[in-house]
Amino acid sequence: MAGSELWFRRYPATAPLGLRLVCLPHAGGTATFFHSWPAGLPADVETLAVRYPGRQDRFTEPLIDTMSEMADRVTEALLPLVLGGVPVALFGHSMGASVAHEVTVRLERDHGVSPVLLALSGREAPGHVPPTSLHTRSDAELIAHVRGQGEIEPAVFEMPELLELIMPALRADYRLIETHVPPTGTVSAPVVAYTGDADPGCAVPDAAAWAAVTTGGFRLKVLPGDHFYLVPEEKALLADLSTALRSAQPAT
Repeated sequence: MAGSELWFRRYPATAPLGLRLVCLPHAGGTATFFHSWPAGLPADVETLAVRYPGRQDRFTEPLIDTMSEMADRVTEALLPLVLGGVPVALFGHSMGASVAHEVTVRLERDHGVSPVLLALSGREAPGHVPPTSLHTRSDAELIAHVRGQGEIEPAVFEMPELLELIMPALRADYRLIETHVPPTGTVSAPVVAYTGDADPGCAVPDAAAWAAVTTGGFRLKVLPGDHFYLVPEEKALLADLSTALRSAQPAT
């Protein structure tokens, strides 16, 4: 399977293609998290949801538990699309925001190309992430932390057979983010940061601090809700993101 087909679940545009939006899930998350997004985005936007190894239809593949490998492999899969002539934007939530930032760094530093927009959700800026070691703790402690962020599928944590399937990926993702050393310097891509006003893991000032990582312009959007504000506030988020994508698209 080609790299782009392996790594991205595609939701095609319903009008002539104008932009590709690459969406990177949170820790423990899957590409399915973004399945409803295309209906709320402009018709000329193709949505590509990143499929991390070790879950869903990549369940038999080894998990990735370091940022360097994850960002390298996503960049490798994404590069042909970035070079393909259609503008590309990135959206990452929580862990996915850090991966999206690292991918942007690699695209600009190593290949001289950049996404037209970097949208970062529910994640503190570099230098504002408190050190944690939850990936070394018991399943019960890790689950308690995750549930404290805001629950989108609470029944999952009550079903031992499902926990057995998701815990390895969740633990690997937490190791990835907890051992991550963010890059220094700036990117040229414009950045929009999103967060919930009651997110226990990403206070508004910590989201606002993403302004320091870009020379391409910055905007902060705060919506009601906890770490998973983007579920109940999906319509408002996608309306704002659609406007940002429109502004970022090159004039034709």
